[in-house]
Amino acid sequence: MRLPGPRQDGDGDRGSLTLMLAVMFVALLALAGIVIDGGAKLNQAENAAAIAQEAARAGAGMVNQANAYTHGSFTVDHGSALPVGTQSIEVTVTVTGPTRVLSIVGIDSMTSTASATASLVTGVTGPQA
Repeated sequence: MRLPGPRQDGDGDRGSLTLMLAVMFVALLALAGIVIDGGAKLNQAENAAAIAQEAARAGAGMVNQANAYTHGSFTVDHGSALPVGTQSIEVTVTVTGPTRVLSIVGIDSMTSTASATASLVTGVTGPQA
């Protein structure tokens, strides 16, 4: 027969490993979400910047050809590009992409915005020979 008293067989720690594993799983899942979706966000921001730069370059190339050939001055064809002042064009691009891991906690998409400006340059600029 056993006498009542404090337990000596270690049953007081029963289930603590399960709780610790649950907390560690949530922490590792959050870390994986930050690493995977954070990397995708950086890649998306880089793509948005590249798209904005290419669009600004293309917009700067939209000069009014008739005016360039007749008067020798390069002006933007306002129907083809939106100028910022008279000598540059600014383009802003917004890219939205889905998340892979963070959608588990309700973050379903990420948005990256980038801007680029291209100057309208006439002739060749560079060192004089």
